[in-house]
Amino acid sequence: MTYRAPVPDIKFLLDHVVGYDQVAATDRFAEADADVAAAILTEAGKLCDEVMAPLQRNGDLDPARLENGVVRTSKGFDQGWAAIAEGGWVGMAASPDYGGMGLPLTLATAVNDMMSGACLSLQLAPLMSQGQIEALEHHASDALKVLYLPKLISGEWAGTMNLTEPQAGSDVGALASKAEPNGDGTFAITGQKIFISWGDNDFTGNVCHLVLARLPDGVPGTKGISLFLVPKYLPDDAGNPGKANSLKVVSLEHKLGLHGSPTCVMQYDGATGWLVGPEHGGMAAMFTMMNNARLGVGCQGIGSAEGAYQHALSFALERKQGKTSQGETGTIIEHADVRRMLMTMKAEIFTARAIALACAVAIDMGHATGDAEWKARAALLTPIAKAFGTDIGNEVSYMGLQVHGGMGVIEETGAAQYARDVRVTAIYEGTNGIQAMDLVARKMMDDGEAAMRLIDEIQDQAERARATVPDLAEPVWNASETLRETTEWLIEQRDLTDRFAGAVPYLRGFARVLGGHFHLSAALAAPDSPRSALARFYITRLLPDHAGHLAHARAGADGLYALGIDDLAA
Repeated sequence: MTYRAPVPDIKFLLDHVVGYDQVAATDRFAEADADVAAAILTEAGKLCDEVMAPLQRNGDLDPARLENGVVRTSKGFDQGWAAIAEGGWVGMAASPDYGGMGLPLTLATAVNDMMSGACLSLQLAPLMSQGQIEALEHHASDALKVLYLPKLISGEWAGTMNLTEPQAGSDVGALASKAEPNGDGTFAITGQKIFISWGDNDFTGNVCHLVLARLPDGVPGTKGISLFLVPKYLPDDAGNPGKANSLKVVSLEHKLGLHGSPTCVMQYDGATGWLVGPEHGGMAAMFTMMNNARLGVGCQGIGSAEGAYQHALSFALERKQGKTSQGETGTIIEHADVRRMLMTMKAEIFTARAIALACAVAIDMGHATGDAEWKARAALLTPIAKAFGTDIGNEVSYMGLQVHGGMGVIEETGAAQYARDVRVTAIYEGTNGIQAMDLVARKMMDDGEAAMRLIDEIQDQAERARATVPDLAEPVWNASETLRETTEWLIEQRDLTDRFAGAVPYLRGFARVLGGHFHLSAALAAPDSPRSALARFYITRLLPDHAGHLAHARAGADGLYALGIDDLAA
């Protein structure tokens, strides 16, 4: 069984669960109705199945390498990138003013999900460009937009983001990279950046780096950071790649997974760059890119989970081992525990995908209407979509190994690659712990209003569902009430340490309740169907986890510090 893009599942979610019809009803996205969405998903699915999925193993076995200062990418990745670029998939959601399709982010999110399941290493390249495109659209000067956006959107050039330094990981404000004015409107950028995904390639005409650095008058910390666009080749008067800039790839990291994606150490030695956004306003501009990337990374986890699930399902359908409940030797899919794992994988993927698409719908609605409540909903769901999506990517990929049994740890089966490739998604673009801290701190600065509005919606649907599926509606309503009580407790805690102590379990509990809500929606839309059966599995067997997570969230910080450092080391 080869990878097949989950087009039917995504279409069902758009049509019946996450409210995509609201997006299509806006003036901004009126042309992207259900029929157009279906056509786009079908075409993207073909690209994933026929072009990208065959590159999955090759990216692992023939990794990117650095030869005489030149990055050589995995065999076939150049053709894969060309197909992505020629299809217009890089600039799906970009402005038509610069050659983009202007489609809803919801559709771009769905396509990123499918591409991630097909070949995560390659999908990371267009994801980086998409984030840079959005940052430039919002913050760059008109001159930079006119020069760079058409080439980034077409895939002629590629984009990256450069935040991390050896001494400045999650603490971005500790960066040491410097920017000196050249006196002609450009700046000389000097410093070293690490963990730069797709920092170079051999299939685009230019690579454009967004680099955080500090101007001479920049104050310490994040408030003194500025953002610069630093291309590999300086554009000539005609806008074509000209003289090489003063930057280079020092080395490629030897990673656990994502071998097809070159992760670069970048060195800038007085490289010419252009300011993006105001001086000392770099973090605001970069967060535009990072928020885009956080939803995208959540989809990387979901897509990886989908690929791992399909791989495990194929194995379970073929592997004969032991006797079935009927006393006959059959394939392992007949065994109860294998069914438990496969059902869990499928139910968790549905939940994570629904959360990500609901987040994308909220972002689109915020852009299309300017409504503050939609924007608050998008902000609330972003850390949940990123953290839960990547957690599920990791958990489902490991469960896929378990379905394979001993063969799961044999590299030739390909099962381990999903686990290795997806592992970093819970770390980059802000670790999942940082996402949880963001959820319980920044996202609760409205005293929980956005969270409470969402909980109200969950309870309203559960109330209506009591008339038709009371055995499913009741546990969802009860779980949402526990979430409401925990959110109220959280808001009362003025000591952020108490909030942070339970941040990760709170986020997980929130996601669990959202899963119940979305599965209930599926059961209502398709009663007496496999989707209803999957909803029953989730609500009966997985939703109860919320109680433990939310109890943990309310425990506060004292217990975490009950052991001193010496006790931990004993």
